[in-house]
Amino acid sequence: MASTVTSEPSKESKDSSASARPGYGHLLRTRGAWTFLLPGFAARQPFAMLTLSIVLLVQHTTGSYGAAGAAAAVTGVSMALFAPYSGRLADRYGQRAVLIPGVLVHTLSGLTLTALALAHAPLWALFAAAVPTGASVPQIGPMVRARWGVKLKGSPLLTTAAAFESVTDELTFVLGPLLATALCTAVNPAAGLVTEASLTLVGGLLFAAQKSTQPAVAAAGHTRVEHGSALRIPGVRVLIMAFLGIGAVFGGMQVSLAAFTESIGEPGLNGVLYGTFAAGNMLSGLVCGAIAWRAAPQHRLVVAYAALAVTASGLWAAHSVLVLAGLGLLVGMCIAPALITGYTLVEGLVPAGARTEAFTWLTGAVALGQAAAVTVAGQLEDRLWGGSGFLVPMGGTLLALATLLALRSRLAARPRGRTVARGVGHRVPVTVD
Repeated sequence: MASTVTSEPSKESKDSSASARPGYGHLLRTRGAWTFLLPGFAARQPFAMLTLSIVLLVQHTTGSYGAAGAAAAVTGVSMALFAPYSGRLADRYGQRAVLIPGVLVHTLSGLTLTALALAHAPLWALFAAAVPTGASVPQIGPMVRARWGVKLKGSPLLTTAAAFESVTDELTFVLGPLLATALCTAVNPAAGLVTEASLTLVGGLLFAAQKSTQPAVAAAGHTRVEHGSALRIPGVRVLIMAFLGIGAVFGGMQVSLAAFTESIGEPGLNGVLYGTFAAGNMLSGLVCGAIAWRAAPQHRLVVAYAALAVTASGLWAAHSVLVLAGLGLLVGMCIAPALITGYTLVEGLVPAGARTEAFTWLTGAVALGQAAAVTVAGQLEDRLWGGSGFLVPMGGTLLALATLLALRSRLAARPRGRTVARGVGHRVPVTVD
């Protein structure tokens, strides 16, 4: 145990603290950050293409949005179930040890799924190929966030890093659907999935090569303490419910926008509308990261989620491209604050040795919510009126908001040590583990 003797902070230290105010410029000057940011961006780009590429390919070969949604849903459920175990293995054995075999399996299974769809294989065969495709999706986003956690331990820049990662995710969700739609509609229905598999292989291997910035593997003597499952923490379970609702927005929007643009004879607008939705998310994420928040993060999450539920509840009533684009933009602007705050809460709720797993539980929850939403929205679009799939984002966010309101007290970070200070004059407290 160590204690620190402190005195009145000097003018120099005050000036230094002011100049170190959290901001994107300061964040990006973090030593070694660019070595994992650039390959990390390349490696996560395919993830934004996967679901939509499957939907467009399977719908083309079967003529059914229900079948397409089901195939995409199997992929999402598989990813949601296996992602936390991938995160736990990365915490225990290192990210590189998990990434290399993962990207190889994902590439092979994705190409197999493509070949089966083009051969008009039965739906059960597509499901069989979709399981390993989803299970092996590289968890690049959680791995990058874990690297930020190591680099910025105890720094106020952690919230800025969470915002930056949300913006990066949403930039991929602006580019990914546009690229997938362009490839599937202008080149070949299979081009989106083939490109996704190829980019995963190249980007994943490049990211895995960045060994110097990956979190250190805990010593064997600390394995039991550091590697306890993040799912045991009540706050993580509450966040999972919130992220399931966010996944319902993503999945419901993907299928419903595709069905809407198809119904008006403009399938190429699908990527534009979904890109507008993702752009709103990206822009609000930039703003969130630039603000020095004073409100507690659990309170910010409830407010952001309430706004998301309200805006998502109006999607089903939109009947024109302009109205739908405007509402999609607003929904996207409400998602980023909820995502950023949720990821920020992990820092206070979860020990360092389980954070990659915690992040993958949240990512997996988004994928699971997306998978369920894709399935339900596809069935609604096939059986009810056009636009009925937009009821899914409304229902998912309202249920998640009710859960947040009931269990928000579990999101308060618990202290992990006690504060001591020694000496005279003005003291700066130091947390001692």
